[in-house]
Amino acid sequence: MAKILFFSEGVDFQIKQKKIVKRWIMSIVDSESFHVKQIVFVFCRDSHLLEVNKRFLSHDFYTDVITFDYSSPLTKTQIESDIYISLDRVLDNGKVFGLGFTEELYRVMSHGVLHLLGYKDKNDKDLKKMRAKETEYKPLFHVKQTYKRK
Repeated sequence: MAKILFFSEGVDFQIKQKKIVKRWIMSIVDSESFHVKQIVFVFCRDSHLLEVNKRFLSHDFYTDVITFDYSSPLTKTQIESDIYISLDRVLDNGKVFGLGFTEELYRVMSHGVLHLLGYKDKNDKDLKKMRAKETEYKPLFHVKQTYKRK
């Protein structure tokens, strides 16, 4: 049975209308001929994601999303993952790119999922494909999310 779960680590944040957001994530995965075993989204602060980045990836910089792929090589089309998202980065990047918090959050969530589906972003050509997919999978619904830094 497919599971998509949402947790908050050190932030006061809850996804609104979880069923709709879950269906949207499932539609992204299904449209690429993959299946969800389990995806756990963990929403956190910059400081928490920086520690995750240092500890597991040996990177000493802020990022908006880190995707940990636990999918088995034997069942490559069955997705199992934790996706960490810094709400601070989402908030700041939304302002930089002229997007609202909700639109940037959904972009980052889809970005994390797209990594699980084989899309990369390490060079300009791959990033262009990733951005095209993010745009393609923008939600067809509008569920406004809010987050205020404390």
